[in-house]
Amino acid sequence: MRISNRGRKSAITRTELPKTVEVEGPLGEWLVSSVQEMIIDIEAGKMTMQLPPYMALDLDRETRKATLRILDREERKQREMWGTTRAYLQNHILGVSEGHNTVLRLVGVGYRATIESSATTVQPEYPGQQFVSLKVGYSHPIELGVPKGVSASTPQPTRILLEGVEKEVVNQFAANIRMWRKPEPYKGKGIFVNGETIKLKAKKIK
Repeated sequence: MRISNRGRKSAITRTELPKTVEVEGPLGEWLVSSVQEMIIDIEAGKMTMQLPPYMALDLDRETRKATLRILDREERKQREMWGTTRAYLQNHILGVSEGHNTVLRLVGVGYRATIESSATTVQPEYPGQQFVSLKVGYSHPIELGVPKGVSASTPQPTRILLEGVEKEVVNQFAANIRMWRKPEPYKGKGIFVNGETIKLKAKKIK
């Protein structure tokens, strides 16, 4: 019976506190209680994530590493969640130390994007929210509010750079932007995420 190797991997930590593993980075702070609670401190707010009751976090004081442990390795559900939870922890550590980023490419005649401080079609969800404004072939610009904790910039008119500490939030916002002009296989136009490519199809001739 195979046991998840991902769950066995240790997440390197930077500081040890009583009953807590702490990782500090330039983008935020990540705390994991050695009992059942995980806290991610992101500038103005905190996000908590509960560990399942059958999972615990062990701290090796000598190597300064934290390792996830499950109660019953014979239980399939516990083995599956072992690796999944470890991956989430690693993403959070990378988020506060290096950050997660996604690049979107706008391919099409006249396609471009700008970052605006206000919008006419949507209302801000929090003070200081910015908006991604897309011109991708519609009769009016598409305006999308940038989620809290994510920063957006346009290094080029046809490039959008998204950065944030929460990988899931960054990727979901990228998917929301892509939805407005998914890559199409005949002319190769659309919004591409990271290194995404599409195989062109031959036009149908009647």
